[in-house]
Amino acid sequence: MPPHTPHPQDHHQDNHAHPHPGTHQSPHPSHGPPPHPRRRPLLALLCLAQFMLIADVTVVNVALPAIGADLSLSGTGLTWIVTAYTLFFGALLLAGGRLADRFGAVRTFLTGLALFTAASAASGLAGDAATLIAARSAQGVGAALLSPAALSLVTTLFQGPARHRALGAWAAIGGTGAALGVLLGGILTDGPGWRWIFYLNLPVGALALIGVPLLLGRPLPATSATADPARRTAPLNGPAILLPTLAAGALVYGLTECSWLPTIAALAVLALLIATQRRSANPLIPPAMPGRRSLLGGSAVILGAAGLLVTGFYLSSLHIQQSLGRSPLITGLAFLPAAVAATAGAHLGSRLLPRFGWRPVGAAAFTVAAAGAALTSLGGLWSGLVPGFALLALGLGAAFVCATTSALSEVAPAHTGLASGLVGTSHELGAAIAIAALATADFTTLAYPALTLALATPLLLPKGRPDPNATRTAAH
Repeated sequence: MPPHTPHPQDHHQDNHAHPHPGTHQSPHPSHGPPPHPRRRPLLALLCLAQFMLIADVTVVNVALPAIGADLSLSGTGLTWIVTAYTLFFGALLLAGGRLADRFGAVRTFLTGLALFTAASAASGLAGDAATLIAARSAQGVGAALLSPAALSLVTTLFQGPARHRALGAWAAIGGTGAALGVLLGGILTDGPGWRWIFYLNLPVGALALIGVPLLLGRPLPATSATADPARRTAPLNGPAILLPTLAAGALVYGLTECSWLPTIAALAVLALLIATQRRSANPLIPPAMPGRRSLLGGSAVILGAAGLLVTGFYLSSLHIQQSLGRSPLITGLAFLPAAVAATAGAHLGSRLLPRFGWRPVGAAAFTVAAAGAALTSLGGLWSGLVPGFALLALGLGAAFVCATTSALSEVAPAHTGLASGLVGTSHELGAAIAIAALATADFTTLAYPALTLALATPLLLPKGRPDPNATRTAAH
């Protein structure tokens, strides 16, 4: 399957200039592979699995007071219940993307899903804080394998304008999964108890484990591990797997514990990572990778958007229960408007992008988010916080779509696993870093980073707009 090409005027040169041998599997490059007959139900299952991963970032927020009372936790201990998952999820996603490229997206997806489902059971059965934090960390490892492989499958199953719609649905999961995670957390915590926020993953995981292989049937050439024998037999890049995890862990620990020493150590490990990757024969992100600049810029925007959204849920969930004295159920219901707004923002962003382009839509989205954060201080729960947070979610829903489509706009099929991993890394590390840094801040302070992102987005995202005919032109 050919990559998305953002400049349709160049499609006549595609057969001569394409830098990735093996991308066109047919002797007639003007005809792409036929679409998979079950691609729509497969998309539904893949999005459901991704929804489960994203919801698990925020589902514990409403349950934190109950978990703290049950397991004798408070303060930074509660913070680690959230950040342990996002830390391992984000830090290992690039490695997960590389594994998807090497061993095949389907195999990597199923391995990650099985690990995540088992770790969810362990989280629900945890009898002490250490066990719960360890199980949450294992959930993050499973999610790091699952998420980039699932997105790689999405980009392979769909072509032309259908891929833009599929990516729009996928990007919407980032906002709605976080919002509905809070709602589910409130319902389950007030009902059968906080352990059921983890038990709910078990039937979802089982459904995807059985359904995806049955619906897929035949292998997908673009995600097959045998498509490129050199990639399959190349040695794994150990420093590229271990060093990002160490750097992210040290940074999150330093921010959580308000200590400068781990933060300085994180910067030193990051510098070591950059030095080793420059000398590596198999770097994590190849310097000559087509679309590298748009991928890095879009990922940076996703990092900021995810940090704003997940930190907003964390701060407001604790505020509603601890300061306002509301129940977990009321807390969950208070974020239902945010779930609807995030979905609406994603659809609105998908419609505006082809008309106005990435930079204007991204800047406007973060401006709306900043206005929403500022509005939360103008009233009580239902007159200030709820409508303000809904407006923030509306803007960030559009920002997620804008950043995701721009990040993947020029990535070739041979690198979809890696690109998916970087996109997901940005989402999860943004959540972990922002919560660690802003755990004691006021909700309205989120307006300042949102305005900063509104100004920075035109510098990070590519010029122009997504061409709905570009992929179709190259494929046919």
